[in-house]
Amino acid sequence: MILFTADTHFGDHRAINISRRPFENAAAMDAALIANWNARVSSGDEVWHLGDVARRPEAVAGLLDQLNGRKHLIRGNNDPADTLAAAGWDSVHEYMELEVDGRALVLCHYPFRSWNGQHRKSINLHGHSHGRLTPMPRQFDVGVDARGFAPVTLAELLGPPDAA
Repeated sequence: MILFTADTHFGDHRAINISRRPFENAAAMDAALIANWNARVSSGDEVWHLGDVARRPEAVAGLLDQLNGRKHLIRGNNDPADTLAAAGWDSVHEYMELEVDGRALVLCHYPFRSWNGQHRKSINLHGHSHGRLTPMPRQFDVGVDARGFAPVTLAELLGPPDAA
């Protein structure tokens, strides 16, 4: 299974206030994010994290060790070089185009106004906006604030077959 997420901001107490996250402190937020991730993701699954992983880059390798699945990173604006270099990433990119379940996907931390293949029904998955941006057709914020603090599948984003 392939899943998507973004904007975990592990260890960042500011994310609680800025995004109005329902956690008492950063430790409680981290524990919930890890538990939710591992409840959805098995060891054989693949997760694309679309940026803004953690406040402290030196903590990223330890966090990745606690998270199930093979993990790919699309760099966010809060991901310094040390986050990208952390052990535990299967791959690291600035941008990626993939095909999942026969659908063309354009992955980036940032939402696009237009993207490659948009008029051929490609889908833009992004983070960065913390659920506050009105999406365009075939555009989805996969950030934890918009998705119940857990990774999601493409099928969950698309909903019923006639919805996309």
